[in-house]
Amino acid sequence: MPPNDRAEKQAAAQQAVDILHEIATILNCHLDRRTLSICISMIENGISPEALANVIKELRKQGQQAQLDSATATAAAATRRR
Repeated sequence: MPPNDRAEKQAAAQQAVDILHEIATILNCHLDRRTLSICISMIENGISPEALANVIKELRKQGQQAQLDSATATAAAATRRR
């Protein structure tokens, strides 16, 4: 592939990520450009967008629960020290 074609494809891909990031920001999806690029790549490689969205939601839910559990454990430990 000639270098010019590669540069054009890379610029088009970057522009697509920029546009999708703007949309994700407007929709308050909390996806940074890197994460969005990974998601796009996974979808381009055949991963179901719906399944990917469900996995992201589940991981966020688990992350929030882990933070809540950690905060609860910290508060309980502080209470015991008193």
